[in-house]
Amino acid sequence: MKKPDICCIGHITLDKIITPKLEAYMPGGTAFYVAHALEGLDHSGFRLLTSVGETEMDAVEDIRAKGIDVDVIPSKKSVFFENKYGENLNDRTQRVLAKADPFTVDNLRDVEARIFHLGTLLADDFSLEAIKLLSTKGIVSVDAQGYLREVRGEKVYAIDWADKFEALKYIDILKANEKEMETLTGSSDPYEAARILAGWGCREVLLTLGDHGSIIYADGQFYEIPAFRLTDVVDATGCGDTYMAGYLYSRSRGAGYEDAGKFAAAMCTLKLKHTGPFNGTEADVVAVMNQQEGVAV
Repeated sequence: MKKPDICCIGHITLDKIITPKLEAYMPGGTAFYVAHALEGLDHSGFRLLTSVGETEMDAVEDIRAKGIDVDVIPSKKSVFFENKYGENLNDRTQRVLAKADPFTVDNLRDVEARIFHLGTLLADDFSLEAIKLLSTKGIVSVDAQGYLREVRGEKVYAIDWADKFEALKYIDILKANEKEMETLTGSSDPYEAARILAGWGCREVLLTLGDHGSIIYADGQFYEIPAFRLTDVVDATGCGDTYMAGYLYSRSRGAGYEDAGKFAAAMCTLKLKHTGPFNGTEADVVAVMNQQEGVAV
């Protein structure tokens, strides 16, 4: 069997979403949002490895029905998140009402791909040993968010990443938002933070800055990716995962850093217009890119 271009590894969750405009229950997690984001693109080179309880198997079967290959590691429970947003959708508070089993080296020993994207949700999802193992098999991409979340009772607390200095030696691509980058580096300046993270070993540093777009730091150069115009934001849940899906998809097909960032930003613009995951096509993304230049807002 041909080695996949991208393998996303992460839990599918049950999410309760609360915003000023809606309250809803739906599947979620990086694995869910990345899989659905790539479903409308050419997903022939994509594979998903997830771990869920029986309660979320319907979400797995729905993804399989869309033609995506999914491998499942059974878990006693699925992750259950409550995500609450205020008027400013860049701000989110969370509770964790249940946790799934973490991924282990034994779970990952036979996984193959050119790019592994680890959708971390909680600090113990992937051990340092798991990252080291995957780095021997391909490019490792990590969303930092989960490593900076510690659950005490039901509440989620911001923490620093205990193994960051060692782990980042084995991570090729790292995504963080503005709060996460400050937790990791101590700097609120994204340019300084990006240089620090690159100095710790990351080859490509992606910092998403909400309405202010994103920056990519790679090969000693910065690429500024403005946000595309958007008049009405409905639901920001999964926006960072959509960004990573678009970026890795574009990069896996040979795009440069800036073009991949613009493709990712356009996907986010489409996703923000509705509840749930990105449900467009590559043609839709290209249309957004062609219709308007990105502008910082």
